[in-house]
Amino acid sequence: MPRRCLPACLAVLFLLTAPANAFVAYVSNEKANSVSVIDTATWTVTSTIKVGQRPRGIELTRDGRFVLVAVGDDDTIQMIDTASRQIAGTLPSGPDPELFVQDAAGKILYVANENDNTVAVIDIESRARLGELEVGVEPEGMAISPDGAMLVSTSESTNMAHFIDTATRRIVANVLVDARPRFAEYKRDGSEVWVSSEIGGTVSVIDPARRSVAKRIQFAVPGLRKEAIQPVGIAITADSRTAFVALGPANRIAVVDASSHQVTKYLLVGQRVWHMAFTPDQKYLLATNGLSNDVSVIDVAALKVVKTIQVGEQPWGIAISRQ
Repeated sequence: MPRRCLPACLAVLFLLTAPANAFVAYVSNEKANSVSVIDTATWTVTSTIKVGQRPRGIELTRDGRFVLVAVGDDDTIQMIDTASRQIAGTLPSGPDPELFVQDAAGKILYVANENDNTVAVIDIESRARLGELEVGVEPEGMAISPDGAMLVSTSESTNMAHFIDTATRRIVANVLVDARPRFAEYKRDGSEVWVSSEIGGTVSVIDPARRSVAKRIQFAVPGLRKEAIQPVGIAITADSRTAFVALGPANRIAVVDASSHQVTKYLLVGQRVWHMAFTPDQKYLLATNGLSNDVSVIDVAALKVVKTIQVGEQPWGIAISRQ
C-alpha cells in the first residue's frame, strides 16, 4: 500500500468493518462508581457518567428513556436520562439492590435486594414501591417468562430458583440448583430457564412446566482447575439456538448449543468475565471483564473476539440501547 494512500485506505477499511447499525452500550463500573458509555459505531468510550456507590445491575427501560442502575451501597436504583445522560431520579428498591427485571410492558420493576432477602415490586412511572416478596437468602438472579406470568429469583445462599406467580405475587415452586446461583435467563420461547451456579460450576436447565432441573451443563477448560470455572452471566440468542455463558475467573465464555446443551467452544476474553449483552441486531455480544477493566466484543456469527475496549474500574453489568 503506497504511503500517501494509507490514511484514506484505512478510513475506507474502517467504514467497511464498522457495525451497520450504531448502538449505545452502558457499562456499570462497580469500583469506579460510574457508567461508561460506548458508541458501537467506533467501539470507543464517548463519556463517563458518575453514579452512586457500587453500581451493578443495569438495564434500559422499555421505552429507552432511562438507564436504570442498581447502586447497592446507596440502597437505591438511579435513573439516567438517555438524552441528557444525567441522573434524573431514583427508584425505592431496598437494601443492597443487585439485579432486576421489568415486566413485558415496562411498567413494573422487580428488584433483588440482597441484604434483606426480598424482591421489591416498583411502579416505574410513579416511582413508587408497591410491595415486596420474601425469597431465599441473598437473592440475585432475576428473570421473567416471555408471557410475563412467572418471575424467577435465584438465592445465592439458599441455592434455589424461586418461581413466583406475578398475578398473585406468591412463590409457587422452589427448585434446588447447585451452589451459589447468580443469574437466570429464559429462552425466548419460554421452554427453558437457565440458572448459573458460580461455586457449583454448572448451569442448571430448568423445565418451567415441571419446575424441575432437566439438565446440568458442565464445563471443562484444558489447563484450568475446576474451581477456576465459575459460571455467572448467561446470554441466549433470540432464535434459542446458541447460548453464551461467562465463566468468571476462567477468563472464558463458553459457547453452548442450546438444543443439545453441549459446549462447542470456549472464547478467551478478559479477566473475570462477568455479564453480557447483545447488540439489538444480535450481531455482537459485549462482555464485561471485571479485573482487566475492559469489555470484550464478540462477533456472534464468527464466534470470535474482535475488539477490546477499556472502561472504568471493575466493570460489572452492561445494557445496550438503539439510541
